[in-house]
Amino acid sequence: MPQDNPAKPRKLLLVVACALVDVDGRVLIAQRPKGKSMEDLWEFPGGKLEPGESLEGALIRELKEELDVDTEDACLAPFVFASHAYEEFDLLMPLYVCRKWKGTPRALEHQAITWVRPNELRKYDMPPADKPLVSHLIDLL
Repeated sequence: MPQDNPAKPRKLLLVVACALVDVDGRVLIAQRPKGKSMEDLWEFPGGKLEPGESLEGALIRELKEELDVDTEDACLAPFVFASHAYEEFDLLMPLYVCRKWKGTPRALEHQAITWVRPNELRKYDMPPADKPLVSHLIDLL
């Protein structure tokens, strides 16, 4: 029997993120720019997939666009994922760990970037989807 008021289907947004880890075991986080949703919050770099892109391909592209660093598939280790029900959509975000890249990260799209010890990540205000990833990184590093 059809429902009179069926629930509107929610959009699923797939984004990919990366924990760049330096030789000292610090993780790079980036501050979201002014004028974007969740401005000023600190996040793991990454972004949306373009049509036909693999997760790794999207992450390699995003790291170049956001931080001006080059890496490759073999340097990206799938680690954990987060999901979060935002008001407008459901987010699914795989997090990769990368310990090898070429270039010195610099903020091309973010307000700022910083290297943080995993046990200090909770001091930074992060989007809801990023927060649960912190415990996993503390355990790993």
